[in-house]
This record gives sequence, structure tokens and C-alpha cells, in this order.
Amino acid sequence: MRLHDDQLEDISARFQAEMKKGLSAESNAAAAVKMLPTHVRSTPDGSERGQFLALDLGGSKFKVLQVKVREGMGIRKGGVEMEEKIYPIPKELLIGRGTELFDHVSESLKDFLQEKNINLEKTHPLAFTFSFPCEQPTLNQFYFIWGMNVDVLSMVNDTVATMMTCGFDDQRCEVGLIIGTGTNACYMEALRHVDLVEGDEGQMCVNTEWGGFGDDGALNEYITEFDRDVDAASNNPGKQIFEKMVSGMYLGELVRLVVLKMAKVGLLFDGFVSDALRTKGKITTANVAAMEEYKTGLKNTRDILTGLGLTPSQDDCIAVQHVSTIVSFRSSNLVAACLSAILTRIKKNRSLRTLTITVGVDGTVYKTHPQYPKRLHKVVRRLLPESHVRFVLSDSGSSKGAALVAAVAQRLASRRKQVDETLFPFQMSQEQLHLVKSRMRADLEAGLKNKNPSTIKMLPSFVYHTPDGTERGKYLALDLGGTNFRALLVNFKKGLHQNTRLYHKIYTVPMEIMQGTGEELFDHLAQCVSDFLDYMGMKNAHLPAGFTFSFPCEQTAIDTGTLLTWTKGFKATDCEGHDVVNMLREAIKRRNEFDLDIAAVVNDTVGTMMSCAYEDPECEVGLIAGTGTNVCYMEDVRNIEKRDADAQRMCINTEWGGLGDDGSLNDIITPYDAEVDQNSLHPGKQRFEKLTSGMYLGEIVRQVLLDLTRGGLLFRGHVTEALKTPGIFETKYLSQIESDRLALLQVRSILQQLGLDSNCDDSIIVKEVCGAVSRRAAQLVGAGIAAVVDKIRENRGLEHLNITVGVDGALYKLHPHFSRVLHDTAKVLAPLCNVSFLPSEEGSGKGAALITAVAKQKQQM
Repeated sequence: MRLHDDQLEDISARFQAEMKKGLSAESNAAAAVKMLPTHVRSTPDGSERGQFLALDLGGSKFKVLQVKVREGMGIRKGGVEMEEKIYPIPKELLIGRGTELFDHVSESLKDFLQEKNINLEKTHPLAFTFSFPCEQPTLNQFYFIWGMNVDVLSMVNDTVATMMTCGFDDQRCEVGLIIGTGTNACYMEALRHVDLVEGDEGQMCVNTEWGGFGDDGALNEYITEFDRDVDAASNNPGKQIFEKMVSGMYLGELVRLVVLKMAKVGLLFDGFVSDALRTKGKITTANVAAMEEYKTGLKNTRDILTGLGLTPSQDDCIAVQHVSTIVSFRSSNLVAACLSAILTRIKKNRSLRTLTITVGVDGTVYKTHPQYPKRLHKVVRRLLPESHVRFVLSDSGSSKGAALVAAVAQRLASRRKQVDETLFPFQMSQEQLHLVKSRMRADLEAGLKNKNPSTIKMLPSFVYHTPDGTERGKYLALDLGGTNFRALLVNFKKGLHQNTRLYHKIYTVPMEIMQGTGEELFDHLAQCVSDFLDYMGMKNAHLPAGFTFSFPCEQTAIDTGTLLTWTKGFKATDCEGHDVVNMLREAIKRRNEFDLDIAAVVNDTVGTMMSCAYEDPECEVGLIAGTGTNVCYMEDVRNIEKRDADAQRMCINTEWGGLGDDGSLNDIITPYDAEVDQNSLHPGKQRFEKLTSGMYLGEIVRQVLLDLTRGGLLFRGHVTEALKTPGIFETKYLSQIESDRLALLQVRSILQQLGLDSNCDDSIIVKEVCGAVSRRAAQLVGAGIAAVVDKIRENRGLEHLNITVGVDGALYKLHPHFSRVLHDTAKVLAPLCNVSFLPSEEGSGKGAALITAVAKQKQQM
């Protein structure tokens, strides 16, 4: 019975394997350790409150309680008040018919309600502690019918109740342990490992039912003849093998059998065996505890043996006390081994180097045996040197715990409802998406006509042709699209398409230059170009250049562009209303070091379309879904009033971000969107962009999180400085948080970097908020694309259109779900178009060079 550490580690490893078996759907049916899901998804966080009834049915009597839970006080400070009444269960009911037993329980409950003057008409939330192995399809489902208005919120095993009670005072308590008449343990498992329950977000308490460990032979080499005798004489031979080696119901009996054998072979009492010593149950676990009392242990041993009709010598007493110690020490060793398996599993689930955790404990052996707790703690700490394990004794665990489970269930249910209500306005119905599509379509049409101003500018780009693959030569491309400025050298070589060489360098545009004077901004750009030409050793080349300028410009020719309005955080003075090509030429003149032939000014969306059209001739739409959002497409010239050309088609830069600036999207705009708009640089402008682009999505998410936190639904209602800081929630975090490969722990660590201390439930909600906001954005962009491709199809009088959309932008390329939702939406809303999406490589820069090349070719013709 003496187990050294190697053996304990072996037992621990075996138990880990058994846990795995029990959790897996394939092997659960045959598993000895049942690993039952409890549907308890959270430990208390201290914000629980309410009045609950509790029933506790665990042995020969049951208790009915009224429990009041007061928010934020903890159990020690009287946060949980209880009144209880104990009802005996007559012996014949324990072995009679189930319906009779539950009728008795039900009658007693009614009696309690009347005695406490609790209104029988009202519905009362009830928690039920039921300390027998149960299979539970949901937290509150089990198969009994009640005669009163009782809403059974939770059914709870005593082990779970113990964890919950301790958890109300210590939020680190995520393991429950019982060592009493029986033994069991439960712990918070990652839901993704609980095969028997749908879903993989979050965690769930698993009731291991570890008493069954060894029922399939896993402990055979550790079982002694005494264990076999105890098992054979029990009322369930072959079952609950681990429990029979550990729990209070059997420890006294094991001691009796060892002492009996020693007497029989003449090692004790001079070989005398009394009738009492031959009788099952005559040494109890209370006797074992008494024998091991620190000061009075030997005297107690003598009294107990004398009571059994024996006359022990001093040596007999020492020997029997020693037997008792060995049996109870084995029990605490076995518990330590299996507990360390559970803790190791939690540590692995969470990929932690060190685990800090609390174990809530209850049970008579743990409470009354003088040496048991400290032996257990010592061995657990020896087996897990790098973890910090605290043990807390649960007081009146099971009933209070059941009420707390009910309180947590009620808190989670009401939180679920409020979160759903908050996110509901982000859900787009098919009807709403069709409306967005038709409004987009109407505004595209209006923008093409000169007469009345439209929210969508529909700017002509003076790009009349997509590339045909004959483009040749070296071109410089300059690209200003946001916080970066890029200079590229593009060399188109002979041979179709794929032969392009690119060299580029990226320069940042500091905030003070974005929002300073126009002259400073363009001097900065000229300085960057100068540096790039030095870097390439081409100061004297006088190259043709294309200038990608990703802001709304009115063009009258391919090489002039008047800035209409700044977007995306730019605010440089004396630029709006001026020709940006001229401003760049002037800045280059001021430097007087090099000369450029700026042959084309290009919007990044047009550049993206051109660069993709170089790969795929069917590409006639360009889409940007990144910091900002925009679309361009090849429009029939006959539909364009702002033109003078003999070509058949021209690329129109729609500047569709302005959709809704006249209020046409007000019915889908949420209060969070309104808040983001009010705090932006240009309130009331670019409303569609503010619902769909990377620059704003994180900010919408932050507004929702702020609202949920103020409502006490997130981060325990604690509004941190971080959460109040605009712009903290960058859109890249949305992409990371929504990644399917990311466990909730990693979501927690992202939130921690942002100064938001979250628990598992918080992480799930944050993930849902991100999902709701980004999904809506992708659907809106999809509805817009559907409007554009349908217009092209009708322009050309086609039944069916095959078309490619060239796409660029971090949101499209990096977000885990955005592109899929966008594709699906466009497909549903434009069923007569077969739309392919081609992500652009080196989009806007290469596109500018291509446009310059195409323009140069046309000039030479």
C-alpha cells in the first residue's frame, strides 16, 4: 500500500489517459471515468444576486433551503444567507419506487414554502443538488415533474456545488474535490474538448465521477488482497474501484481486514481474534481518524481495540496505529495523483508555464481526519512543483453551491439576452441587403448625370482601356494612400504578362505632415522620390511616372486631378480644390534636383483593377476593402454625361464611401455607428465607408464593448482607461480575435495587451461583437458589389455576365471571414452574374505604372 513518487506519477498518467477517454465521443461509452458534462459554464464572478430555493438530496435525508445571494460581498461577509429545514426520508422510500420518493420530496418542498410564507403563485428559481451520477443533456433538464411553480434552473452534483461555493469567494477556484463517504472531483474543462456537448467556445465544468477509475483494470497492479475483499463484500462488486481504495465508506473496513489478517497469522493480540474483529463494519473511518490524533492517538487506539473485545499490548496499539496511517496515507496519495492529473490537464489546455489555482474541498474525511489535509497538500505540491495550488474548505458546500450555480445560470441567461439584444441591430436581413443594393444602384445612376449632386461622386478616370499585355518599358509609380507613401520602379518586359520586375521603398507620412500645410506635404513626397531615385541610381533618367492618389479627385484629363475632399485622417491645408499633379510638379521644381514626366494620376481602386486586368482580361471592376473602401468599374461611355471621348468605355471611380450621406442608410445605422461618426474627422461624411472599412470597424467594436461594460455585462462592469481611449481597438485585432485557430486564451491575451482583464465569458462576448460588426461590413460591401455587376450586365444587355473583381486591402486579405461573407452575399444578391474575385499583388503601384504605359502607348499612336 506504500506508493512512492514514480508509482504516483504512473497512476497520474493513467488517470490523464482515462480522462481523455471519457471526454471523447468515440470512447466515452466504454470509459471507466465518465467525465460527465455538467452544463455549468462559469464559476461565480461575485456579481450574482437573487433569491433561490435549493433542494439537496444526497443520502438518507434531504434539505430544503431558501438562499439569498447578495452581489459583490463574498460568502465570508454574509453575501449568502440561508434558511434551511431537514426532512427525513423513510427507509421504505429509499428502496421503493422513484415516483413515491419524488412525491415525498415535492410535498416537503410545498411544506417549506408554506412555513416560510413564500408565495405559491409566483415562480421561484430552484437549484437541485443531486449527488448521484447523472447524465445531463442541459443544465436544467432532468426527468421529473413538479407540482408547483418552480423554475428548476440547475441540477448540481455535490462536487460541482463545492467548487461553486468556494468560487464565490475565490475566483481562482476551478476544481471541486470531495473526500467523504464517497469521493469525486470536477474541474473547468475547455469546451472544445467536451465532445458530448455542442460548441467549442468557452469552458464547462466536467464531473469526472473518478470513483470509477480502475473499473476497467487500470489500477490492477496497485490493488491488494484487502481491496479485493472489500470489493467482493460490497453491494457493487467490480465497480467504483478507486473510491473503494480512497473514500470514508471503506477506509475503516480496509484497516479491519489488515488487522484481522495480522491477528490470524499471530502478529497481533497473541493470535487471538474476537467476534467483533470478524464483523464487517466494526472499524469505522471515524475510528481511523481517532487513531491518528496527534497526542491522543495511541490511547484512542487502545480504547477502540478494547471495545472490539481485544486486549492489546502497547506494541499491538503501535502496530494498529501504523496500519491505520498506511491505509489513510495511501488514500491521500491516490487523491493527490489524480488531482495532479486534473491540474496538469488544465495547465496544458491553457498552455501555461505555471498554474495558479484553487481547489474547493468538502467531505468528512478531509474535514475530520487530523493528518489527511496536510499530507494531501504536501504530495500535490511535490508532484507539481511549478504550480501554486491553494486548498479551500467549503462551508455548507452543496446547497449553497447549488444556489450559486442557479445564480450564475441566471446571470449568464440574462447576460446572453442583453448581449443578443445589443447585437441584433447589426444583423442584416435579406430585405435590408436588397434595399442597400437598390439604393447603391440609384445613387450610381444619379452620380453619372450632371444635373443634381449625388452622394456617390462617380468620377471619370480617363482610363479607357484595360491592359492588353503589349505594355513595355520602365515606369516610376508613386503611391499615396494613407499613412505610407511608396515609390516603385516597374519594368514591363517582352513576352506576355508575367514578366514584370518591381523595386520599391516605403516611406511613412508623419501625423504632423498629414495635418500640416499642403506645401509641407508635397515637399515631403518630393524628398521621398529624390531618396528613391538615389537609391536606384536613376537621378537623371527623366522617367514617365504614374501618381496613385487615393482620395476623391475630379479629373478633366488623365494627368490632372483636383482634390475634392480629404478622407482617411488627412487634413493638409490649401489642397482641396487644387490639382495634385501640379502641386507635386511644383514641389519637384522647388528641389531642382531631378525631373519627372507625370503622365497619369490614378486612384488606388483604378490601379487595383488595372493590375488585376493584366492577369485576367475579364477583370473590369476594382474593389478596395482596407483602411477605406471604394469601387471602380468600366462604364459604357454613352451613360457618362461628364465626358468627351470617342472610346466605348471608361473606368469610373465611384467613391461609393459617400453612400448614405443624404440619410439613405439611416434605418440600418446603429447608435454605435452614430457615435463613431460624431467623433470622426468628418462627421456626416462617408457614412457607407464608416460602416464597412478597417479604419472604423475597431472603433465600432470599442463603442459596443464600452456600452456592454457600462451595463455590467463585460469585464465585471469595470470601465478602464484603455476602453475609453478612441482608436485603441485596431482592426488587425478583429482579424486576430475572429481567427478560428485562436483559442479563447489567446483572445484573452490580446485583450490583456489592450489593458482589458477578461475572463473566459468576456472573451466569448468580445469575439461575438467583432463577428457581428465585421460580418455586417462584409455583407454591405457584397450588396454594393451586387449593384455594380448587375448594372454592368444590364448596360451590355446580357442575360448572364461573367466578370472578375480585382481586390486589394488588408480587411479583404487578412480577415478570416470577411472575403467569404462578401462572396456569398454578392452571389445571393446578383444571381445572374458569375463574379470571381482576384486579390491583387502589388495592386495600386503596378496599376499606376500600367496606366502610364497604356497612356504613353496611346500618345505614341
